[in-house]
Amino acid sequence: MTTRVSRSVLIGIQRISAAAEPREACGLLFGSDDAITGWQAVENVAEEPERRFEIEPAALFAALRVERAGGPRIAGYWHSHPSGDPTPSVTDARMAEPDGRLWLIVAGEAVRLWRAGEAGTVHGRFTAVAFEDV
Repeated sequence: MTTRVSRSVLIGIQRISAAAEPREACGLLFGSDDAITGWQAVENVAEEPERRFEIEPAALFAALRVERAGGPRIAGYWHSHPSGDPTPSVTDARMAEPDGRLWLIVAGEAVRLWRAGEAGTVHGRFTAVAFEDV
């Protein structure tokens, strides 16, 4: 299955990520398993934002409340790797819940999409997901 990702989502995330350097930028993805149609930038509250990300909890809880009330579904998360590799790190694997949600990672112009699960090919947690920008 190929997941469709709105070109405007990709452009917005890449711009925010570039502006945040050398810190990692992060946020939420909205849509479904087969189509990412929206995104939200969220404050990175990690102790070392140059090396990792942590989504600000209040923003995540607010998005979950909106979702439960019939709003946009949280399909996953996005973050940047300013050092240049859009592959999940060991730290990403430790943080990721095996919930099947999508993880979009941006490293400059490079973008990769991943699914977090019980068993994956990257650090035992992530599986690459094919996507096309639309």
